[in-house]
Amino acid sequence: MVGDHGRDRDDDGPAADRVPAVPASVRSVIHARGYPVMRLLTWNIQCGKGCDGVTDLSRIVAVARQSLDADVFCFQEVSANFSRFGDGADQSAQLVALLPSYSAIFRPAIETVDRAGSIHCFGNMTLSRLPVLQIANHLLPFPGAGGVRSMRRHALEVTVQASFGAIRIVNTHLEFHSADQRQAQITRLLDLQQDASGSPKQASSRHDEPYGSQTVAASSLMCGDFNFDVADPQHALIDRAGRPGLNYRDAWTANRPGRPRAPTCGIFDRAQWPDGPDCRDFIFVTEDLVRRVRSIEVNAATDASDHQPLGIEVAD
Repeated sequence: MVGDHGRDRDDDGPAADRVPAVPASVRSVIHARGYPVMRLLTWNIQCGKGCDGVTDLSRIVAVARQSLDADVFCFQEVSANFSRFGDGADQSAQLVALLPSYSAIFRPAIETVDRAGSIHCFGNMTLSRLPVLQIANHLLPFPGAGGVRSMRRHALEVTVQASFGAIRIVNTHLEFHSADQRQAQITRLLDLQQDASGSPKQASSRHDEPYGSQTVAASSLMCGDFNFDVADPQHALIDRAGRPGLNYRDAWTANRPGRPRAPTCGIFDRAQWPDGPDCRDFIFVTEDLVRRVRSIEVNAATDASDHQPLGIEVAD
């Protein structure tokens, strides 16, 4: 729910009273078709600012939908009430209005209060037309960066019901400037996945009290702007992890072994990316989902943000 911006702690809990109910028409389609393919698109939307300098969330949504008829959209860099971005608008509310058939979950990494009592937020947003089962907002480590410019980061975890079972969608955006902070954040993300692998496998249908509704799905798709490239050892920390339970694997490598990686930033915006095209945005899936990946594509034609939309299809 857009107005619920969370708190400075892990915000675990069932989706009840947090997202609008899935419309009956959508539920009937889900049950009738079984949703044999789950389509997801991840995109760092730069608060809606295109390479032409124009901030336009309606353009963002139009491009996103043209890129992929997604069941789940994962957006990074969504601002609420920061004057530097989108004239201080609540972009989470605007995205809800632009995608009314989706359940919308916005959580901040940054949440500040000014002297007038106004709240300013910056974070990630996940929108799903699949049933939402549970939500958690994980604030990631923010150790001292030795004077390096940095900001708080987080991972928005939304568990949805796909035809092949419950899946945790982890929407994240890691630190840009500080490699040490980014390393700590990666470690935390891997810890969360290891913990999930040991969670009870059966979700309770009870929602009358907190103990009755807690479970964590082991299967997961983690996506977003990781701020490392493929050659960075930090990529291998995730893609080659060998922890107990289900580990993450790069979906592009799994689906397109040996094929060149498509760039996800720096194609059009050479001011922010003077070295030219690069790949900083990834989708990782747990080992049990690797065989289900049917396609993964980058929309390299749009300049609606400094990053490119990245879409995936995961089949039953």
